[in-house]
Amino acid sequence: MNYRKFGSTELTVSEIGFGAWAIGGPAMAGDIPIGWGDVDDETSVKALNKSFDLGINFFDTADFYGLGHSEELIGKVFGNSDKVIVATKVGHRLAEDESILLDYSKDYIISACEQSLRRFNRDAIDYYQLHSAKLQHLENGECIEAMEQLREQGKIKYWGLSLNTFNPYPEAEYMMNHKLGNGFQLVLNIINQRSNELVDACSDNGYGVIARMPIQFGLLTGKFDKSTRFNRNDHRFFRLPPEILSKSLDELELLNPFIEKYGISKTSFALSFILTYKNISTVIPGIRTPEQAESNTSDLTVLSDDDFLKIQNLYESNYKTLLDLMEKQG
Repeated sequence: MNYRKFGSTELTVSEIGFGAWAIGGPAMAGDIPIGWGDVDDETSVKALNKSFDLGINFFDTADFYGLGHSEELIGKVFGNSDKVIVATKVGHRLAEDESILLDYSKDYIISACEQSLRRFNRDAIDYYQLHSAKLQHLENGECIEAMEQLREQGKIKYWGLSLNTFNPYPEAEYMMNHKLGNGFQLVLNIINQRSNELVDACSDNGYGVIARMPIQFGLLTGKFDKSTRFNRNDHRFFRLPPEILSKSLDELELLNPFIEKYGISKTSFALSFILTYKNISTVIPGIRTPEQAESNTSDLTVLSDDDFLKIQNLYESNYKTLLDLMEKQG
């Protein structure tokens, strides 16, 4: 495992981290799935331990994943250990009618942080993130006051913002212009390269950068075919309907010559593309099983400059249109 510095902080993170959304289980917000379907806690614990054994030291979750269950599992396995770096997010909760409510009020963030600390069984959260807060929330200022207060109290060490999936720029620019926080989490993968121009700017300003969704809900692993269907308690049920799945698989065949050239799996190629960005701090594929921990840390390489540029050009010529369809789908 290789390690990279997280911006201007004192954190050194494994270049592959553990994305812990899926281990939260099949939570629902009313009739909307907010998880990845059924999981087995015993397997999840094995996946966490295996990942650590493979050198992963960065574990990213949110208090909304499994409505706290993902945090509880990480706390069960690692507790207050200083050998791991724990990151979580705040700002999503269920309303009384069980719909999804965005809450970036100061009181809520402070209260939610206390609950996360209890679930983690930790003295402090290493990296605390506003969960997709929008520009108006930042301009309101309460969320910033809360994060700074928690940092001053020693309940969090560093903080940042998990950026919007399809347009990360307004919030990132606001944070950088006002010199707020320490890092950003953004979507970056072969299909979604909208953050391309943002990565270097973040690093130049001293921010750590976490790349999420590196295999685009599993599309880039090669494990799906056009007959694949997702259960209703899996958020991919509505994000990857048959028509988008079919078109995606057709377009992704353009990657096959590159994958064959490097002689690695589709998953390893997708992760290697992101790691070729020198200013990415860590990539967080979702990991459910020990086997996925192995596959997400195996045969990683750095793409040649020529191949890297060709993949970026494929985004402009083919994948940008595909991404537009995904954005309309939600």
